[in-house]
Amino acid sequence: MRNTNIDYIPILPIRTLVMFPGVGVPVRVGRTKSVAAIRAAQSQDGMILALLQKGDQSEKKLESQSLHTIGTVCKIEKIKSDSKSGLQIILRGVHRFASTQIIEKNGYFQALGDELKDKIDTDPKTIQALLSSLKTMARELLTAMPADTKQLVELFNSIEDLSFLSYLCAANVEVGFEKKQELLEMTSIKSRVLELMDLMQSNKDSLEIQNEIRNKLNQKMGKTQRDAILREHLKTIHEELGDSEGVKNESYKDRIEKAQMPEEVKKIAIEELRRLESVGNSSPESHVIRNYLDLLCAMPWAKSSAEQTIDISKASESLNLDHYGLDKIKKRILQHLAVMKLRKDNQGSILLFVGPPGVGKTSLGQSIAKALGRKFVRGSLGGIRDDSEIRGHRRTYIGAMPGRIVQGIKRAGENNPVFMLDEIDKLGRGFQGDPASALLEVLDPEQNSTFLDHYLDVPFDLSKVLFIATANTLETIPAPLLDRMEVIEITGYMTSEKTHIAKNHLIPKVLEKHGMNSSQLVISDEALMRMITHYTREAGVRELQRCITGVARGSTEKVVREDALLPIKIEIADLDELLGQEKFIQEVAERISPPGVVTGLAWTPQGGEILFIETSLMPGTGKLILTGQLGDVMKESAQIALSVVRSKLPIIAAKLDYEKKDLHLHVPAGAIPKDGPSAGIAIFTAIASLFSERSVNSKLAMTGEITLRGAVMPVGGIKEKIIGAYRAGIERVILAKRNQKDLKEVPDEIKSQMKFEFVENASEVLMITLGLKEDVVLPPSGDFSYSQSTVGSVPL
Repeated sequence: MRNTNIDYIPILPIRTLVMFPGVGVPVRVGRTKSVAAIRAAQSQDGMILALLQKGDQSEKKLESQSLHTIGTVCKIEKIKSDSKSGLQIILRGVHRFASTQIIEKNGYFQALGDELKDKIDTDPKTIQALLSSLKTMARELLTAMPADTKQLVELFNSIEDLSFLSYLCAANVEVGFEKKQELLEMTSIKSRVLELMDLMQSNKDSLEIQNEIRNKLNQKMGKTQRDAILREHLKTIHEELGDSEGVKNESYKDRIEKAQMPEEVKKIAIEELRRLESVGNSSPESHVIRNYLDLLCAMPWAKSSAEQTIDISKASESLNLDHYGLDKIKKRILQHLAVMKLRKDNQGSILLFVGPPGVGKTSLGQSIAKALGRKFVRGSLGGIRDDSEIRGHRRTYIGAMPGRIVQGIKRAGENNPVFMLDEIDKLGRGFQGDPASALLEVLDPEQNSTFLDHYLDVPFDLSKVLFIATANTLETIPAPLLDRMEVIEITGYMTSEKTHIAKNHLIPKVLEKHGMNSSQLVISDEALMRMITHYTREAGVRELQRCITGVARGSTEKVVREDALLPIKIEIADLDELLGQEKFIQEVAERISPPGVVTGLAWTPQGGEILFIETSLMPGTGKLILTGQLGDVMKESAQIALSVVRSKLPIIAAKLDYEKKDLHLHVPAGAIPKDGPSAGIAIFTAIASLFSERSVNSKLAMTGEITLRGAVMPVGGIKEKIIGAYRAGIERVILAKRNQKDLKEVPDEIKSQMKFEFVENASEVLMITLGLKEDVVLPPSGDFSYSQSTVGSVPL
């Protein structure tokens, strides 16, 4: 036996098991420290101390204080290695053990202590009485169990050692782990046996109650079978009398005939109707069958909207009436309708409208449906995490329903509606399945002619449906799903377009909603422009509509006064009272730009925005400190920009003592994550401005990626960025030379009021922004040393 007074024994921490002497238990071991303890025990005498954890801590948080001090020394009888789940071992308890010291050494816990023995605190007659009572209680408990326990009863009867019998009962009684630990720690054998008998009596009472409930259920099932037999007899009697209850199902037969189902579907419907007649109306299954037959009969198998010739002129007129601007998008939609007219079918590309919120993606789908003379169905996919929402649930589940596609077709009542899949980029993925994968069949023209919904369980032809999807971004849409759709990007509105939309659409709509008209309330052009520029900053017009609604709601009291002078005109001075303080200011026009501050451009799902880059030098140890929730790509851009500055500004950079200076680069709005390479030249210019102590014009903004050799690379989202810069008051923009072609998409109104500079390398950027001459920006032949990296920062 191990000399526990001298040797440390390896510890196996266990979360859901209390080991008792004499009891063998299989255990699965996967944690690193536990595996190390098993290996250490193997290399010695195969003995290991099993201790119960006090909580459910992970391996990293597990400490010696998290373990109970009393456990059981066990013999490792068998061990099997599994590459997936770690080790599978069989432990058999030998004796109890009281730890006096627990340490962590060699990658596992070890304990020092001694064996904990039972105290015989009663006479032999009492021990014999306790042994007999415990056996009796164990037999009664085993008899109350529903399984066959004869062999276990014989085993308990053969045990004459009270300690071993108490350990065996404690290991198998149904109580919590902490209670079992208390039983293990009891040194008085009499106290342990009495406590055990009390717990076993509680288990016995619980089992007797369960047996009573089980017997009642069996009796109830017997009654159900009896009712089924009587129902069959009753059905035979009705058939003999010619008074079959099938008369009640004649309506289903008529509906099946009128539904114009395909032959294979009609065959299934008739089989389900026969099942309904066989089970009877009182059967719980009849409700499920009726719901299924109702769906089969309600689906528009052959019902389509009246075919009409697609009139491109009328479609164009309808789109222009409902939407202002968006000329490129309207042109692409008309091209799609022209292809449908020529092919005389719907098969082809599926459209995906991508753009910021509030730019009219959903209403464009409604306009297409109106131009085609079809029903419009909208299904929101945002937040769906279960593929059954698309494909439906199988009818075997309680409360099963068809998927959203089939439900939408049923609602439309036609098999060729315009079906809008809204917010397709908001699809989730849960343990129930991947709804994006379920949509692959729906949006594939080669497969959706035989779309199979799990609830419908028969093929349905979706090839006549015109699917249109909407999204705010393409980043979260899986590539296979994106490959099945033709992307049409919808950018934000300019200020002039917002003004026109507000005057001709939003204001009349809001006034009508509040029971007013233009003769009662008038919003001046100046007030409308102030709402657009100082109360909203968005690509769409949704927030602008809320502002107009707030103005109308706040003016209703003045309109209904008897002494009111109509119309009431809203001026700029009235907005502070109606809408509160201005939410946005012309940040660029009012901002003072010291050296080290540069304006960049960023793309967001809401449109383009300006982005400030701020830098500062301070005493330190040669670190580059980056703040503002920057992503990995943007952090790398900052490191590249600093390296390029050193190579392009040797005369200025050489004056700085890097080992005694820290460079701090910050991008404001620190709560918003930022990433991407497009801020490369802005970061480069900000560092160069700081080093040269020259300011950059606050009306100048820039966007572009910079490489380590100083080349300026093109970036995306140019149109949105320039619109955002124009909205923020920027007058001059620096772009990569290869982005010059992207200016074709920028409205002429903006191009006429802004100046664009196109550059190919960092030297050109410095000459435009800081006015540095070529002899200053040319790279030298020398080299600059870098200081050592510091934890949590990047070395300068």
